[in-house]
Amino acid sequence: MINLIKKEFFQEKIINNLKFDLIPVIIQDVKTDKVLMLGYMNQEAYQKSIHEKKVTFYSRSKKRLWTKGEISKNYLFIKEILIDCDEDTLLIKVEPAGPVCHKGTDTCWKEINKKNFLFYLEYLIFNRIDKKKKNSYIYQLYKKGINKISQKLGEEAVELIIESKDNNKNLFLNESADLFFHYLILLYKKGFSIQDVLNILKKRHFE
Repeated sequence: MINLIKKEFFQEKIINNLKFDLIPVIIQDVKTDKVLMLGYMNQEAYQKSIHEKKVTFYSRSKKRLWTKGEISKNYLFIKEILIDCDEDTLLIKVEPAGPVCHKGTDTCWKEINKKNFLFYLEYLIFNRIDKKKKNSYIYQLYKKGINKISQKLGEEAVELIIESKDNNKNLFLNESADLFFHYLILLYKKGFSIQDVLNILKKRHFE
């Protein structure tokens, strides 16, 4: 269920306080907590976002409402809206339908990609498949179906087991990387993400 601020609260406590100026909106991935982008809303943009459950900004350059993904279809589906202590900034947690940045990355900040490389790698896999890049190994394996992906993962697992019995650290780590890489492809094929797996591990740990 989407946890949204009541329209009346936003209008009375936010818009009126700002005299109908724009309010900054921080966009965050609901699964990874990664900061994706920053935009601005006015009252109309907020109301449209609430109604459609997709983030709509007010574009300062275009001087109009702008729904993120209106051309690319990479919408930001709203899952939760929070307000800061000064009641002048919103934090919107979303489920992105694709890359967020116009450069094709999942966030507008490069450093975040480097610090969260695991999720960035997952995004790269998604991007190769979504764009149907024919020269991509990922896409070629993905379109062969679940049996081929599972078979490849099994082969990588066997190779890792073999290397674990020797003392070559480099080969062992490389086989570990290969196994994990193909596991991410299998997860995506099954409709899951690495965050789904991490959530289970966290639940086991804290319960």
